[in-house]
Amino acid sequence: MARKKPSPADCAAQSVVLAEFAAKALVAAEHLAIKKKVVDGFDLDEAERALAADLPGLSGTLKKKLTKQDGEFTVADAAIILLASAESLLEGEPLMRLKLIFIAKKLTDCLQANVVPAVPAQVAARKSKPTDAVYQFKITLLGAQPTIWRRIQVKDCTLDKLHEHIQAAMGWTNSHLHQFEIKGERYGDPEFLDDGFEDSECGDSTRTNLSQILPMTGKRFAFTYEYDFGDGWQHEVLFEGSPPVNSKAKYPVCLEGERACPPEDCGGVWGYADFLVAIGNPRHEDHESMLEWIGGRFDPDEFDPKQSTKKMKRALPDW
Repeated sequence: MARKKPSPADCAAQSVVLAEFAAKALVAAEHLAIKKKVVDGFDLDEAERALAADLPGLSGTLKKKLTKQDGEFTVADAAIILLASAESLLEGEPLMRLKLIFIAKKLTDCLQANVVPAVPAQVAARKSKPTDAVYQFKITLLGAQPTIWRRIQVKDCTLDKLHEHIQAAMGWTNSHLHQFEIKGERYGDPEFLDDGFEDSECGDSTRTNLSQILPMTGKRFAFTYEYDFGDGWQHEVLFEGSPPVNSKAKYPVCLEGERACPPEDCGGVWGYADFLVAIGNPRHEDHESMLEWIGGRFDPDEFDPKQSTKKMKRALPDW
Protein backbone atom coordinates (compact mmCIF):
# COMPACT_ATOMS: atom_id res chain seq x y z
CA MET A 1 0.00 0.00 0.00
CA ALA A 2 1.34 3.47 -0.93
CA ARG A 3 2.33 5.72 1.93
CA LYS A 4 0.14 8.79 2.40
CA LYS A 5 1.99 12.01 1.61
CA PRO A 6 1.82 14.53 4.48
CA SER A 7 -0.29 17.67 4.05
CA PRO A 8 1.20 21.17 4.67
CA ALA A 9 -0.78 21.40 7.92
CA ASP A 10 0.57 18.03 9.10
CA CYS A 11 4.11 19.11 8.26
CA ALA A 12 3.74 22.43 10.09
CA ALA A 13 2.58 20.66 13.25
CA GLN A 14 5.30 18.02 12.94
CA SER A 15 7.91 20.74 12.38
CA VAL A 16 7.07 22.40 15.70
CA VAL A 17 7.21 19.11 17.62
CA LEU A 18 10.53 18.07 16.09
CA ALA A 19 12.12 21.50 16.58
CA GLU A 20 11.11 21.52 20.25
CA PHE A 21 12.51 18.01 20.73
CA ALA A 22 15.84 18.97 19.10
CA ALA A 23 16.12 22.11 21.25
CA LYS A 24 15.41 20.15 24.44
CA ALA A 25 17.97 17.51 23.45
CA LEU A 26 20.61 20.22 23.00
CA VAL A 27 19.79 21.79 26.36
CA ALA A 28 19.99 18.39 28.08
CA ALA A 29 23.27 17.60 26.32
CA GLU A 30 24.66 20.95 27.46
CA HIS A 31 23.76 20.18 31.09
CA LEU A 32 25.32 16.72 30.89
CA ALA A 33 28.40 17.89 28.95
CA ILE A 34 27.77 15.28 26.23
CA LYS A 35 27.27 17.55 23.20
CA LYS A 36 30.53 16.23 21.70
CA LYS A 37 29.82 12.60 22.57
CA VAL A 38 29.80 10.33 19.49
CA VAL A 39 26.35 8.81 19.15
CA ASP A 40 25.39 5.18 18.61
CA GLY A 41 22.69 4.38 16.08
CA PHE A 42 23.19 7.19 13.55
CA ASP A 43 21.79 5.02 10.75
CA LEU A 44 20.91 7.40 7.91
CA ASP A 45 21.58 5.63 4.63
CA GLU A 46 23.58 7.13 1.76
CA ALA A 47 20.56 8.75 0.07
CA GLU A 48 19.31 10.21 3.37
CA ARG A 49 22.74 11.63 4.20
CA ALA A 50 22.94 13.24 0.76
CA LEU A 51 19.52 14.81 1.26
CA ALA A 52 20.46 16.03 4.75
CA ALA A 53 23.71 17.54 3.41
CA ASP A 54 21.65 19.83 1.19
CA LEU A 55 19.61 21.27 4.06
CA PRO A 56 20.08 25.02 4.58
CA GLY A 57 21.73 26.24 7.76
CA LEU A 58 24.19 23.39 8.27
CA SER A 59 27.88 24.19 8.65
CA GLY A 60 30.39 23.17 5.98
CA THR A 61 32.00 20.76 8.43
CA LEU A 62 28.72 18.99 9.11
CA LYS A 63 27.89 18.81 5.39
CA LYS A 64 31.27 17.12 4.76
CA LYS A 65 30.59 14.60 7.52
CA LEU A 66 27.29 13.70 5.88
CA THR A 67 28.98 12.98 2.54
CA LYS A 68 31.41 10.55 4.19
CA GLN A 69 29.99 7.11 4.95
CA ASP A 70 32.45 6.54 7.79
CA GLY A 71 31.91 9.94 9.46
CA GLU A 72 31.24 9.99 13.20
CA PHE A 73 28.42 12.17 14.52
CA THR A 74 28.03 13.79 17.93
CA VAL A 75 24.90 14.44 19.94
CA ALA A 76 25.04 18.09 18.86
CA ASP A 77 25.39 17.06 15.20
CA ALA A 78 22.29 14.85 15.37
CA ALA A 79 20.23 17.57 17.09
CA ILE A 80 21.28 20.26 14.61
CA ILE A 81 20.46 18.05 11.60
CA LEU A 82 17.09 17.26 13.19
CA LEU A 83 16.42 20.97 13.70
CA ALA A 84 17.34 21.73 10.07
CA SER A 85 15.08 18.90 8.91
CA ALA A 86 12.21 20.26 11.00
CA GLU A 87 12.55 23.74 9.53
CA SER A 88 12.71 22.36 5.97
CA LEU A 89 9.44 20.48 6.47
CA LEU A 90 7.66 23.79 5.87
CA GLU A 91 8.98 23.97 2.30
CA GLY A 92 9.41 21.71 -0.72
CA GLU A 93 7.34 19.13 -2.52
CA PRO A 94 5.19 16.52 -0.68
CA LEU A 95 7.57 13.65 -1.52
CA MET A 96 10.53 15.62 -0.17
CA ARG A 97 8.61 16.33 3.03
CA LEU A 98 7.91 12.62 3.43
CA LYS A 99 11.62 11.80 3.08
CA LEU A 100 12.47 14.46 5.67
CA ILE A 101 9.97 12.98 8.12
CA PHE A 102 11.68 9.57 7.82
CA ILE A 103 15.07 11.23 8.41
CA ALA A 104 13.69 13.10 11.41
CA LYS A 105 12.24 9.86 12.85
CA LYS A 106 15.66 8.17 12.71
CA LEU A 107 17.36 11.19 14.30
CA THR A 108 14.73 11.38 17.03
CA ASP A 109 15.26 7.70 17.85
CA CYS A 110 19.02 8.28 17.88
CA LEU A 111 18.75 11.19 20.32
CA GLN A 112 16.28 9.29 22.48
CA ALA A 113 18.78 6.44 22.78
CA ASN A 114 21.82 8.65 23.46
CA VAL A 115 20.49 11.54 25.54
CA VAL A 116 17.21 10.76 27.28
CA PRO A 117 18.45 7.80 29.38
CA ALA A 118 21.30 9.96 30.68
CA VAL A 119 19.10 12.83 31.87
CA PRO A 120 18.54 12.82 35.64
CA ALA A 121 15.04 13.84 36.73
CA GLN A 122 16.32 17.01 38.37
CA VAL A 123 17.90 18.33 35.15
CA ALA A 124 14.57 19.06 33.50
CA ALA A 125 13.29 20.85 36.59
CA ARG A 126 16.16 23.25 37.17
CA LYS A 127 16.97 26.49 35.40
CA SER A 128 19.12 25.96 32.31
CA LYS A 129 22.56 27.53 32.18
CA PRO A 130 23.44 30.05 29.47
CA THR A 131 25.85 28.96 26.75
CA ASP A 132 28.95 30.83 25.53
CA ALA A 133 27.20 31.97 22.33
CA VAL A 134 26.87 35.58 21.18
CA TYR A 135 23.63 36.67 19.49
CA GLN A 136 22.94 39.67 17.26
CA PHE A 137 19.57 41.43 17.20
CA LYS A 138 18.04 44.36 15.38
CA ILE A 139 15.48 46.13 17.59
CA THR A 140 12.91 48.23 15.71
CA LEU A 141 10.23 50.38 17.36
CA LEU A 142 7.11 49.54 15.36
CA GLY A 143 4.93 52.35 14.00
CA ALA A 144 7.46 55.14 14.52
CA GLN A 145 8.24 57.30 11.48
CA PRO A 146 11.06 57.84 10.68
CA THR A 147 12.21 54.44 11.93
CA ILE A 148 13.86 54.17 15.35
CA TRP A 149 16.12 51.13 15.64
CA ARG A 150 19.20 49.60 17.33
CA ARG A 151 21.53 46.72 16.45
CA ILE A 152 23.02 44.94 19.47
CA GLN A 153 25.17 41.92 20.30
CA VAL A 154 24.70 40.10 23.61
CA LYS A 155 25.91 36.89 25.19
CA ASP A 156 23.45 34.11 25.88
CA CYS A 157 21.24 35.21 28.76
CA THR A 158 17.67 35.05 30.01
CA LEU A 159 14.84 36.85 28.24
CA ASP A 160 14.61 39.02 31.34
CA LYS A 161 18.21 40.13 30.81
CA LEU A 162 17.50 40.74 27.13
CA HIS A 163 14.69 43.04 28.30
CA GLU A 164 17.29 45.05 30.22
CA HIS A 165 19.58 45.21 27.19
CA ILE A 166 16.73 46.45 24.99
CA GLN A 167 15.73 49.06 27.57
CA ALA A 168 19.28 50.42 27.80
CA ALA A 169 20.02 50.33 24.07
CA MET A 170 16.74 52.02 23.13
CA GLY A 171 16.88 54.58 25.95
CA TRP A 172 13.85 53.55 28.02
CA THR A 173 13.90 53.84 31.82
CA ASN A 174 12.43 50.47 32.92
CA SER A 175 9.46 52.25 34.52
CA HIS A 176 6.64 50.02 33.24
CA LEU A 177 5.66 46.40 32.67
CA HIS A 178 6.89 44.46 29.66
CA GLN A 179 6.41 41.13 27.90
CA PHE A 180 7.73 39.11 24.97
CA GLU A 181 5.60 37.20 22.47
CA ILE A 182 7.45 34.33 20.79
CA LYS A 183 5.70 31.88 18.46
CA GLY A 184 2.34 32.75 20.00
CA GLU A 185 3.56 32.30 23.60
CA ARG A 186 3.88 35.14 26.12
CA TYR A 187 6.97 35.45 28.33
CA GLY A 188 7.43 37.80 31.25
CA ASP A 189 8.26 38.04 34.93
CA PRO A 190 5.44 36.13 36.69
CA GLU A 191 5.96 38.25 39.81
CA PHE A 192 4.50 41.21 37.90
CA LEU A 193 2.39 39.74 35.09
CA ASP A 194 0.43 37.40 37.39
CA ASP A 195 -0.64 40.30 39.62
CA GLY A 196 -4.08 41.58 38.66
CA PHE A 197 -4.23 40.36 35.07
CA GLU A 198 -6.74 37.90 33.66
CA ASP A 199 -5.55 35.19 31.32
CA SER A 200 -2.05 35.84 32.64
CA GLU A 201 -0.43 32.48 31.92
CA CYS A 202 3.02 33.10 30.51
CA GLY A 203 6.48 31.61 30.24
CA ASP A 204 8.95 32.71 32.89
CA SER A 205 11.36 35.18 31.26
CA THR A 206 13.64 34.98 34.30
CA ARG A 207 14.30 31.28 33.64
CA THR A 208 14.21 31.09 29.83
CA ASN A 209 17.52 31.54 28.02
CA LEU A 210 17.94 32.83 24.47
CA SER A 211 19.59 29.53 23.53
CA GLN A 212 16.31 27.76 24.35
CA ILE A 213 14.18 29.78 21.92
CA LEU A 214 16.46 30.83 19.04
CA PRO A 215 17.05 28.66 15.94
CA MET A 216 20.20 26.57 16.41
CA THR A 217 20.87 26.89 12.69
CA GLY A 218 21.29 30.67 12.95
CA LYS A 219 18.27 31.27 10.71
CA ARG A 220 16.77 34.78 11.02
CA PHE A 221 13.89 34.78 13.47
CA ALA A 222 11.63 37.60 14.67
CA PHE A 223 9.52 38.03 17.78
CA THR A 224 7.94 40.98 19.60
CA TYR A 225 8.72 42.88 22.78
CA GLU A 226 6.08 45.17 24.31
CA TYR A 227 6.93 47.84 26.85
CA ASP A 228 4.42 49.95 28.84
CA PHE A 229 1.01 48.36 28.33
CA GLY A 230 -0.58 51.84 28.51
CA ASP A 231 1.43 53.51 25.74
CA GLY A 232 1.90 50.14 24.02
CA TRP A 233 5.44 50.47 22.66
CA GLN A 234 5.77 47.46 20.34
CA HIS A 235 9.24 46.40 19.17
CA GLU A 236 10.27 43.85 16.57
CA VAL A 237 13.25 41.85 17.83
CA LEU A 238 14.95 40.33 14.79
CA PHE A 239 17.54 37.62 15.50
CA GLU A 240 20.22 38.13 12.81
CA GLY A 241 22.49 35.24 13.72
CA SER A 242 25.25 34.14 16.06
CA PRO A 243 28.56 35.81 15.12
CA PRO A 244 31.92 34.41 16.27
CA VAL A 245 32.90 35.51 19.76
CA ASN A 246 35.37 38.40 19.62
CA SER A 247 37.87 37.83 22.44
CA LYS A 248 38.66 41.57 22.50
CA ALA A 249 35.03 42.67 22.71
CA LYS A 250 33.19 43.31 25.95
CA TYR A 251 29.55 42.31 25.67
CA PRO A 252 26.85 43.56 25.54
CA VAL A 253 27.44 46.14 22.82
CA CYS A 254 25.30 48.45 20.69
CA LEU A 255 26.78 48.45 17.18
CA GLU A 256 24.59 51.05 15.51
CA GLY A 257 21.15 52.57 15.33
CA GLU A 258 19.17 55.65 14.41
CA ARG A 259 17.21 58.36 16.20
CA ALA A 260 16.41 59.10 19.80
CA CYS A 261 14.09 57.11 22.00
CA PRO A 262 10.69 58.79 22.57
CA PRO A 263 10.07 60.27 26.03
CA GLU A 264 8.36 58.00 28.53
CA ASP A 265 4.59 58.48 28.97
CA CYS A 266 4.11 60.57 25.83
CA GLY A 267 1.17 58.50 24.60
CA GLY A 268 2.68 55.84 22.32
CA VAL A 269 3.65 56.34 18.68
CA TRP A 270 0.68 58.66 17.99
CA GLY A 271 1.33 60.78 21.06
CA TYR A 272 5.02 60.95 20.14
CA ALA A 273 4.12 62.24 16.66
CA ASP A 274 2.02 65.01 18.24
CA PHE A 275 4.85 65.77 20.67
CA LEU A 276 7.32 66.26 17.79
CA VAL A 277 4.91 68.60 16.01
CA ALA A 278 4.52 70.68 19.17
CA ILE A 279 8.22 71.07 19.99
CA GLY A 280 9.08 71.72 16.34
CA ASN A 281 6.72 74.67 15.98
CA PRO A 282 7.31 77.70 18.27
CA ARG A 283 3.77 78.90 17.47
CA HIS A 284 2.13 75.65 18.56
CA GLU A 285 -0.11 76.12 21.62
CA ASP A 286 1.68 73.28 23.47
CA HIS A 287 5.21 74.26 22.42
CA GLU A 288 6.32 75.81 25.71
CA SER A 289 4.59 73.28 27.95
CA MET A 290 6.09 70.34 26.05
CA LEU A 291 9.60 71.81 26.20
CA GLU A 292 9.18 72.40 29.92
CA TRP A 293 7.90 68.84 30.40
CA ILE A 294 10.87 67.35 28.55
CA GLY A 295 13.39 69.54 30.36
CA GLY A 296 13.99 72.17 27.70
CA ARG A 297 15.64 70.18 24.90
CA PHE A 298 14.92 67.15 22.75
CA ASP A 299 16.60 66.21 19.45
CA PRO A 300 14.69 63.34 17.74
CA ASP A 301 17.67 62.61 15.46
CA GLU A 302 20.22 62.31 18.25
CA PHE A 303 21.74 58.88 18.88
CA ASP A 304 25.17 57.67 19.99
CA PRO A 305 25.81 53.89 19.99
CA LYS A 306 28.75 54.36 22.38
CA GLN A 307 26.47 55.93 24.97
CA SER A 308 23.95 53.12 24.50
CA THR A 309 26.72 50.56 25.02
CA LYS A 310 27.71 52.25 28.29
CA LYS A 311 24.10 52.11 29.46
CA MET A 312 23.85 48.42 28.49
CA LYS A 313 26.85 47.60 30.66
CA ARG A 314 25.32 49.34 33.68
CA ALA A 315 22.58 47.63 35.66
CA LEU A 316 19.09 49.06 35.12
CA PRO A 317 17.11 50.42 38.07
CA ASP A 318 14.54 48.04 39.50
CA TRP A 319 10.93 48.72 38.53
